[in-house]
Amino acid sequence: MPDKKHIITRDYEPTDYPQLLRLWKETGIGNPERGDNEKIIRNCLKIGGRLMIMEDIRNNTLMGSCWITFDGRRMMLHHFAIKPDYQGKGYGTRLGEEAIAWLRKQGSQVKLEVHKENQIAKKMYKKLGFFAFTNYDIYMIRDIQGNSWHENS
Repeated sequence: MPDKKHIITRDYEPTDYPQLLRLWKETGIGNPERGDNEKIIRNCLKIGGRLMIMEDIRNNTLMGSCWITFDGRRMMLHHFAIKPDYQGKGYGTRLGEEAIAWLRKQGSQVKLEVHKENQIAKKMYKKLGFFAFTNYDIYMIRDIQGNSWHENS
């Protein structure tokens, strides 16, 4: 395990994009249908969002991400990922705490979604103060042109 003082959290930089895509693919949250490209990230950051990067500076490994978007009313936390080699060592909790600290300064509500089967993430999110709505279903149209829709994407 890397020494924790060598793990930093910082803001996303455009040069991070290739490593970020690899992280998202490796952790299963990368999906072309989501449209998570450089332009979307740039636009999100312009309107008040933030993309936090966790990095092991000893080997320049981008090992975590937490993307916070803003819709003008509330913040949405997503693309929360820790590289598998670094999972189970407290880095996810640390990144979550740093995200929550930033969110508190913004003064907006925050929301997230997590797969029902992801018990580890659900436990961490509860520890960070999130609670689950049990009487809501989520509906989405990913491709507004009507070309495709995937229930489990």
